[in-house]
Amino acid sequence: MPKMDPQTNLPAQPEFIEKVVQIKRVSNKTKGGNQISFTALTVSGDKKSKVGVGLGKAKSVADAIQKSIKKARKNMIEVPMINGTIPHEVKLKYKGATVLIRPGKEGSGLIAGGPVRAVVEVAGVKDIVSKIVGSKNKSLNVWATLQALSMLKK
Repeated sequence: MPKMDPQTNLPAQPEFIEKVVQIKRVSNKTKGGNQISFTALTVSGDKKSKVGVGLGKAKSVADAIQKSIKKARKNMIEVPMINGTIPHEVKLKYKGATVLIRPGKEGSGLIAGGPVRAVVEVAGVKDIVSKIVGSKNKSLNVWATLQALSMLKK
């Protein structure tokens, strides 16, 4: 029987790294009062070029995180890399967010804001330069980054 991860109640997969990007408390007005639930946005990756993003909703924070990790692992993409950086520049507009990612010089590190940094870090990219233009919405920026990384060609 596989070893279970106590945090997520999923089978432990040591090759995957999870990062919680955002947790929101949301409420729904109903006849009986407010229905409170939580949404969790997580990024999962293996630091070897695979990365996925998941959004989970549940009545408790732990369940929301668990659901989002499951979705992130299910929807992974392969990021092409050359010497620890991306092969070329990409500028992508996704809804209200615009993300610009460029290959970084060797040794420059991750020059990226919060949401972009979370995605490229778990993907295993070592050197990158990025800029978020437009939206400050974390979830939009994460999805835009994932889409930009999926547009990369070798």
